[in-house]
Amino acid sequence: MKKFRGYIVSTILISSVLLLGGCGSKSEKWAYAYEPTEEVIELSDNGKAQYKGDKYTYTQDDNFIELKDKSGNVTKLRYTMENENMVLYEKSTYTYSEGQPTDGIIGLWTQDNGWSYEFTEDGKFSEENIFFGHYSVDEEKKCIRLMYDDPIEDAYLYYTLDGNKLTVDYPWPMVKLES
Repeated sequence: MKKFRGYIVSTILISSVLLLGGCGSKSEKWAYAYEPTEEVIELSDNGKAQYKGDKYTYTQDDNFIELKDKSGNVTKLRYTMENENMVLYEKSTYTYSEGQPTDGIIGLWTQDNGWSYEFTEDGKFSEENIFFGHYSVDEEKKCIRLMYDDPIEDAYLYYTLDGNKLTVDYPWPMVKLES
């Protein structure tokens, strides 16, 4: 009987410790640096994620966060980490404004919302017709480097071209939210 009572007491103690000791998963919550109180992405160590209000399961390696929704659709987000800072790359697709592009990214690329990029043959660019500078293209890495005329840090856009569509992974500096 003593052994049985000891077993019950031990079971109760272990269960209490597990319940009170934080069996719950830990998570990291991130916001855009320009909007540091609004959560954009949450990654839990149990493989669950939330991104812009939608729920996913996820996997992560050194370059990508792969989000999978309930229907099995996958979204790959490129990211980089430098110390405790994350840069999250989000995809945007632009349409060539003059039919089919003839020379890589050169030309005017627009979205329905009015956002645009224009790349000239002499290495200049315009972003939204507000920001200007010079650019270079690394064909091997499929990366465009934007070097702004204004005192703005250079931006590196990863891109793909598909006919008259230019898809860029645009870098957004993130800040970690306190849990």
